[in-house]
Amino acid sequence: MQYISPKSFKFKKFINSLIKKNVLKKWEGEHIYLKKGEKKNHVKIIGKKGNNDLCKFLLKKINISFQSEVKKIEYKNKFWNLKFANGEIKNFKKLILTCPFPQLVKLSKKFIPHPFIKRKLKMDANITVMIAIKKNKQKPSSYLFNDKILGWAANENSKQRFSSKFDLWTLQSTYNWANKKINKNKVNKEINSKILIDKFFELTGFKYEKPEFILNHGWKYSSHSKKLSILSYWDPKINLGICADWFIGPRFEAGWISANDLYKKINN
Repeated sequence: MQYISPKSFKFKKFINSLIKKNVLKKWEGEHIYLKKGEKKNHVKIIGKKGNNDLCKFLLKKINISFQSEVKKIEYKNKFWNLKFANGEIKNFKKLILTCPFPQLVKLSKKFIPHPFIKRKLKMDANITVMIAIKKNKQKPSSYLFNDKILGWAANENSKQRFSSKFDLWTLQSTYNWANKKINKNKVNKEINSKILIDKFFELTGFKYEKPEFILNHGWKYSSHSKKLSILSYWDPKINLGICADWFIGPRFEAGWISANDLYKKINN
């Protein structure tokens, strides 16, 4: 997630409450827009220490298990049996899935009679590279590029979360470029990273500095831009719920709207 830019009244109220609680803050500084037609005055909200601050705050009293890949789900005797990659099996009365659409289909298609599960949703990929370079006098907070390969860059130092002897930048590809490269990104990490890094120096006009550190990460199912006919899905007969941003669109707020819609359906 790059940042949060609330649009709806309810989401603005939710985000403002977390700003007051010192969980989130405004991302200040100069944001440079090289892409035509982009609104330049929208607010940018980030986590005070990291963008996962929001999740950590909401989940601080919840029992959570990490690094537990679900391989298969079954519904038996009014319970959901979850089989994990490590061979472990756990049982739950209710199950809510938030995974990307292709993974959802693989796990739960036979349990969902609703027509949305039969749609052919194309999810866009994203390749992100983080670099550490020598300090530069030019220090805008972010760039939105008008380029076919490199879409966006963020100056992590400008978020004022930490001090570093380096300038730390996050570079995000465009969807179209990542869609072509994502399947072989693990093999071609060095090549793809170099392409994005070279583009960064070219488009910003910064003097080239060999990065001291490079980290490449790819998301095959990053986002979905088209809105579906429903905001979430709930089946009270088997206690199966689904919510995700891809029901609505690629923005962070879309996931929040979908989750709230599911919450209402469960309570009703």
